[in-house]
Amino acid sequence: MSNAVAATIQPSAVEKRVADLLGRMTLAEKLGQMNQVSAEGPGAVEALRKAVCEGRIGSVINQVDPSFVNELQRIAVEDSRLGIPLLIGRDVIHGFRTVMPIPLGQAATWNPDVVHAGARVAALEAAAAGVNWTFAPMLDISRDPRWGRIAESLGEDPFLTSRLGTAMVAGFQGADLSVPGCIAACVKHFAGYGASESGRDYATTNIPENELRNVYLPPFRAALDAGAATVMASFSDLNGVPATANRFLMRDILREEWGFGGFVVSDWDSIRQLAVHGLTASDRDSAFEAVLAGVDMDMAGGVYAAQLSALIEDGRVPMEVIDAAVASILRVKFRLGLFDRSYAELQRYPSPSEDDKRRVAHEAARQGIVLLKNDRGLLPLSPEKTRSIAVIGPLADDPYEQLGTWIFDGDPALSVTGLQGIRDLVGNEIEVHHVRALETSRSRSTKSFDGAVQAARASDVVLLFLGEESILSGEAHSRADIGLPGAQAELVRRVHEADKPVVAIIMAGRPLVLTEVIDDLDAVLFAWHPGTMGGTALADLLFGVESPSGKLPVTFPRAVGQIPIYYNQKHGGKPPSPDTAILIDDIPVRAPQTSIGNTSCHLDAGYRPLFPFGHGLSYTTFGYSNLRLSSPQLRSGEALAVSVEITNTGRIAADEVAQLYVRDLVGNVTRPVRELKGFQRVRLAPGEKTTVTFRLDSGDLAFYGRDNTLMTEPGDFQLWVGGSSEAELRAAFRLVRAGTGGTSP
Repeated sequence: MSNAVAATIQPSAVEKRVADLLGRMTLAEKLGQMNQVSAEGPGAVEALRKAVCEGRIGSVINQVDPSFVNELQRIAVEDSRLGIPLLIGRDVIHGFRTVMPIPLGQAATWNPDVVHAGARVAALEAAAAGVNWTFAPMLDISRDPRWGRIAESLGEDPFLTSRLGTAMVAGFQGADLSVPGCIAACVKHFAGYGASESGRDYATTNIPENELRNVYLPPFRAALDAGAATVMASFSDLNGVPATANRFLMRDILREEWGFGGFVVSDWDSIRQLAVHGLTASDRDSAFEAVLAGVDMDMAGGVYAAQLSALIEDGRVPMEVIDAAVASILRVKFRLGLFDRSYAELQRYPSPSEDDKRRVAHEAARQGIVLLKNDRGLLPLSPEKTRSIAVIGPLADDPYEQLGTWIFDGDPALSVTGLQGIRDLVGNEIEVHHVRALETSRSRSTKSFDGAVQAARASDVVLLFLGEESILSGEAHSRADIGLPGAQAELVRRVHEADKPVVAIIMAGRPLVLTEVIDDLDAVLFAWHPGTMGGTALADLLFGVESPSGKLPVTFPRAVGQIPIYYNQKHGGKPPSPDTAILIDDIPVRAPQTSIGNTSCHLDAGYRPLFPFGHGLSYTTFGYSNLRLSSPQLRSGEALAVSVEITNTGRIAADEVAQLYVRDLVGNVTRPVRELKGFQRVRLAPGEKTTVTFRLDSGDLAFYGRDNTLMTEPGDFQLWVGGSSEAELRAAFRLVRAGTGGTSP
């Protein structure tokens, strides 16, 4: 039977099995499917045995001992009345045992293939432990680096997040969820969580529907169109209604508008927390609001298990609501093949070798590290010309901290630190002086700084490892001041005074405000939290084994006061420019009070970021030229070919990420100054030239207008192609209605 025929038959077969099983279930068994419980610790099996046997649990979270998981599955399948297997959930965010860079670091690769490969390794390792469901990818658009969970995101741009998010879903789920080694993805957090006020985790979000549809929802739609099996509701409220009780999100958009057939799970205990929000007065009311909104499973809260039966008996919750929720959960279990294969069977998994897994982690780290600055071509270092180096800083040799946030199962023993990677590469050819200088990234004591300065003076070059410990980013770890914590800025100043070239290697879970230190650094590699193979990747880049190719997936502000700052902002009525922006030192003393000629700009920070979205330097240079469009007009329903020549104008072979941006000059609602619409990674030898072609569909120009319906509006557009969101090579075209002569919109 062909794959196409099988694909048309399988859904109806699943629906038949779902309907048959649902028809045989008692109310208690149905409510059990909607109940997820935590199963931590060695006594989990005995603690849950009776409830699993009675069908009162449908899913277990936080148990990764395969023997325990298999025993829980055995009880569910062999001892319960209907033999319904369990969903085993786990936060497999950026790796399981082998840890990839944090998602924000993976986003800096701008490479869907690398992201897919990392998720595939994570799925295989997690599945071997009995996990069949991961709470990833996180697709929240993140424009505020104070928010700790920006580390879990794929950045600030809907297009890039959509492309990389769908790659991650495919890596977790494979082409067929029922194949051993594939696990169900859960896209989160639906929706708008990344817009939490002042970057405080769990805080309220206020997003107009038009912005919600144009910015925050597209990555979720893309992931669900790609087959993502489940969705997680956001912790936060949205415009006054917590997502866990938001019918507009869960029913109007997700179910009715998008036709989603999987299930929605709450975030941890978030149904009970509806009362904490002040939306409800009791657990019973919270269960009522959540289930009617369309949340199908209660994560670790026990509210559905305790309250739904009475709500049904009182007639407040119709049985068809329960049946629809349970059917959605069973549908995913059938898709996973759990009724035919519920146990973790290591011998059936196509497990890659340890070398292959480390290779994937190495490539992800190497492609995701971004060269922010490289004055006078300091990097790469020459092994032949460098006799000694000082390796200084609290993160140079810390195998745990480089793994980043939310790595419950990551193994620090596998980590290659920066110090180790450098020593492995240079051997005995270069003398390495290592000084920790600070106990942690937060330390304020400067007592070891004299030793750091002494090491710097005794070396040809200083490698200064700075940034954040892993605990300083991630869930519930928001920061108001996102400069280098502790005494690190003072360490930079002291080392700079040694009058030796200084390279900063910064490991962090978010963009940092580097304005205070940037002028004292000759080169900066931003490594995020690079995961298991971070040290090997860093050594490769520092010594020119490979050229950096990472590009920023998020804007770096000059000052916290600029936040939120992002590349795809609106133009406004008084846009700033280099000619019109006024800075505080430009204002004459006793200047008259006037706004004439002023523009949208901070007097003390300007309007430009420190580093823009898409920025990333290389050890070579790339020239963009001969930008051509297949036509000056794009007809609705058709496509435009956009081609550009890229030349490696330097002396090192390297990768470049070419980026295509578009601006709709006049819209039904105001449109961003630029929007990413395409990107391609190309590798060029020194002097080599190639032509890169982008395909721009008229549908790529669609947006939600004033009535919040999707529209494609004829009119004039500009486009740019280059190596960042500040690309200067520009062309113009006009979108016209199909069948018109094209002389006017």
